[in-house]
Amino acid sequence: MVTSRHMTEPDGRRRCGWATSAPEYIAYHDDEWGWPLHGEQPLFERMSLEAFQSGLSWLIILRKRPGFRAAFADFDPATVAGFDDADVERLLADQGIVRNRAKIDATINNARRIAEAVPEGLDALLWSFAPARHRRPRGLGDVPATSPESTAMARELRKRGMKFVGPTTAYALMQATGMVDDHIASCWRAG
Repeated sequence: MVTSRHMTEPDGRRRCGWATSAPEYIAYHDDEWGWPLHGEQPLFERMSLEAFQSGLSWLIILRKRPGFRAAFADFDPATVAGFDDADVERLLADQGIVRNRAKIDATINNARRIAEAVPEGLDALLWSFAPARHRRPRGLGDVPATSPESTAMARELRKRGMKFVGPTTAYALMQATGMVDDHIASCWRAG
């Protein structure tokens, strides 16, 4: 079991071990991952990207992020909710994104469900599942894949008709948006 894995980079900073293999990972780790994020559009983007990542490397998603933003109207839920069959065909032909019909359909569906089934707003809904207390992991081996809160979030999102929002995806969303802080104890971002 890994209990304190970290990497010290040339800049002298210790980072979570997953964040050191590519410049995109370092930038994402240092500037975004684990910072509290609010707002319907940014949260819809993260929720959508986490769904697209399912079964793939997060590095693929990070490298294609500009393409995703262009293809999905900067993840404006109201705009994406209006996408039609022609948009689906356009997206399936777009080499700048992950061209998976089920995930494309889910993203459009989820935008529609936000408009129809989330009267309190996506921000309020998602953040209502943030745990009151969260213990920072000592090492990568202590980072869970799910939590009771992510399981409850996934259940509620599915109840409201959303897709590609299982407990693991929900937990990754919670990590990415700062609902939980899973920077390991020796990471410079911990604290």
